[in-house]
Amino acid sequence: MALPRRFLPSIASLRALEALDRLGSATAAAEALALTQSAISRQIQALEQQLGVTLIVRDGRRIALTPDAVQYAAEVRAALSQIAQASMKLAVNPSGGALNLAILPTFGMRWLVPRLPDFARTHPEITLNLSTRVKTFNFALEPFDAAIQFGDADWPDTSSMRLRGEAVIAVCAPEILAAHQPRCAADVLNLPLMHIETRPDAWRAWFSAQGVDAPRVAGTIYDQFATITQAALHGLGVALLPEYLAEGDLAAGRLVPAWGGATPSPGAYYLIWPDSKAHDGALSKFRDWLVTQTGGEDLLPR
Repeated sequence: MALPRRFLPSIASLRALEALDRLGSATAAAEALALTQSAISRQIQALEQQLGVTLIVRDGRRIALTPDAVQYAAEVRAALSQIAQASMKLAVNPSGGALNLAILPTFGMRWLVPRLPDFARTHPEITLNLSTRVKTFNFALEPFDAAIQFGDADWPDTSSMRLRGEAVIAVCAPEILAAHQPRCAADVLNLPLMHIETRPDAWRAWFSAQGVDAPRVAGTIYDQFATITQAALHGLGVALLPEYLAEGDLAAGRLVPAWGGATPSPGAYYLIWPDSKAHDGALSKFRDWLVTQTGGEDLLPR
């Protein structure tokens, strides 16, 4: 059933609303869209008249979106992003077969990217677009067909395929142990510990595997393995790093084990896709190809 024209605003009006919400002022929105402030105001007014609702509140010369308009702008942003992605797919690969994939920065670069030349040779008809995402996101609000993420693959309305597990090792710069050598696993709690933002329970799981009850583990927080690795190298604390990521620095002596060896992580790496994309042709070919890359717990490319 076709929607009434009233509920199909112009792209120009929607872009003005999205820019006003994202940038916070008519001046910034006008600059971003190469328009005048009065043009932005006219677009918003036209949108209000078409929808029959108030979208902005004025406080002197300042304007701001109503709470309902903020929510509407977020949904509009997602829709505009989907339109842009669909247009890019058509322009880049008019015969179809594009796949937009969200990847974790370190795992994507170390595990997936070295394998992609094989995928390109076997499926030259598919264009694979990669973007990094560290945190869990909503497929309904992001223009992705699938994602490679770490955890339990418990996202709602999705299906998943396990790629591989992971083992971590507690590492630090040698000078940290020179000053404070642990005599048991529990002594590691007395060292400056560093956390990955997306794995808040990693240290608790590690201590549990060593037989230590540590309900609360304090420390500093980092957003990516690249930054926490550099922090560890510079002696800022002890980091839990995937074994494959720490191997080179351990071999060179730049890092040393703070205690014990590699410990299996409770999660795993998964390919995750929304149920609405389950029968997408490009995604099906990518999944079938990934099956050929995940036999056993093979070592990651070095």
